[in-house]
Amino acid sequence: MLPSKEHVDYEELDLDIEFGGPEARNKLERKLLWKLDLRMSILVLIYILNYIDRVNVSTVRSGLTTDLHLEGQQYATLLSILLVGYIVMQTPSNMFLNYIEKPSLYLPACMIIWGVISALTGITTNFVGVLLTRFFLGFVEAAFFPGAVFLISKWYKRTEIGLRLAILFCGNVISNAFGALIASGILANMNNDLGQAAWRWLFYIEGALTISVAIIAVFILPDFPTNTKWLSDDERRLALKRMEEDAGVGDQSETEHGGRGHGFYLAVIDWKVWWFSLICTAQLAALSFALYFPTLTGTFGYNPTVTLVLVAPPFIFAAIVAFVWTRHSDRTQERFYHMSASNIVAIIGFIISMSTMNTAARYFSLFLMAQGYTGIMLLLAWISTSFPRPPSKRAVCFSLINSLQQLGSIGGSYAWPSVWGPTYRYSYAICLAASCTTIIMSWIFRQHLKTLNMKLEEEKQDKRIKEKGFRYIL
Repeated sequence: MLPSKEHVDYEELDLDIEFGGPEARNKLERKLLWKLDLRMSILVLIYILNYIDRVNVSTVRSGLTTDLHLEGQQYATLLSILLVGYIVMQTPSNMFLNYIEKPSLYLPACMIIWGVISALTGITTNFVGVLLTRFFLGFVEAAFFPGAVFLISKWYKRTEIGLRLAILFCGNVISNAFGALIASGILANMNNDLGQAAWRWLFYIEGALTISVAIIAVFILPDFPTNTKWLSDDERRLALKRMEEDAGVGDQSETEHGGRGHGFYLAVIDWKVWWFSLICTAQLAALSFALYFPTLTGTFGYNPTVTLVLVAPPFIFAAIVAFVWTRHSDRTQERFYHMSASNIVAIIGFIISMSTMNTAARYFSLFLMAQGYTGIMLLLAWISTSFPRPPSKRAVCFSLINSLQQLGSIGGSYAWPSVWGPTYRYSYAICLAASCTTIIMSWIFRQHLKTLNMKLEEEKQDKRIKEKGFRYIL
């Protein structure tokens, strides 16, 4: 016997009756998202400091290389050694975070430690000393980004997460812009203050700033929906219900089976995780130019201060493009074509820089390249919707993929030797090839998800289920 229309309407209303009906729920949901967005915004500031502390050796390349008497590939080794610890520690860190469920304490604690290590870089006197600080910096910084992405995925739905991850990743983009501006001021005005070289002051100041923000973050960051203290009972129930509605099943223990290492096992045996890791590795290799951005603007022939100031505008432009494009991707619930469009524009930039030494044309090409960061942002959003449950597996997926993709950064750090300058045609060719690889592999991944969606639709029809249910975002 089919239910009457009145019965159907009652059941639909009953879904939100615990919150006082649909209108009351919408009001409560807007309030919840506003509180979350406000508190989560500190992650952007943390990421800016995270990335600045990681790449400031690029900003002080000249002074660092001269004072520490670096030779041959030693500078490139300083860039790549950080990624060793960064790769090794991400997965165990995220597994530990999923276990303790206290990101408001864990992430700031790691931040304080890396701030201290970053400041200690300023007292090094030789290659071995700076190599050790870079090595241990990578170990501790590894906790932040995959942890922040996992934290965001515990609160936001598939239609919301792309924009939030883009805003987070804009911290990376903005750090390239304002990190260079801050450095230009310090390097121009603080040389030999108290007998210290300007590049040493850069590490002292940025390390101290990192520690200060970490202490503040303890009181601002949320934990997970089940244990965040500043939520009301209604907000907590709504936060949990939102995640359940988004994937058709809750995001706590409902899909967890086996021991604490079961999520790791599920991630490791899923071939899609390894395929997606290769996609992201190629994407980061394509973005390796960012490690040498001050070097690229330095080929224009301006003084050091102007060279660093010129770094900022392309990345400010990239942040604006990323915000608009990821928001459109969320609204249309589409990832592949948006990501590919960003890569195609970056490819045009690579071709321009390979083709001419005209200053205006090459600077314009840097804008096109910088917006390529939108591609990696969309790939990060794609992870969350491609590996939604159980949460222990998703935590490992974020960290494992983010760890393995750093191989692209390691290889990319050696793709810009000074002997290839000032044209760097071979370097741009490597980035171009990596972008093309990213697009091709992503298309194959999209086709596989499309096949999975077709199977889900067939199962739905066989079981005569009316609700649409979960579908992968393509």
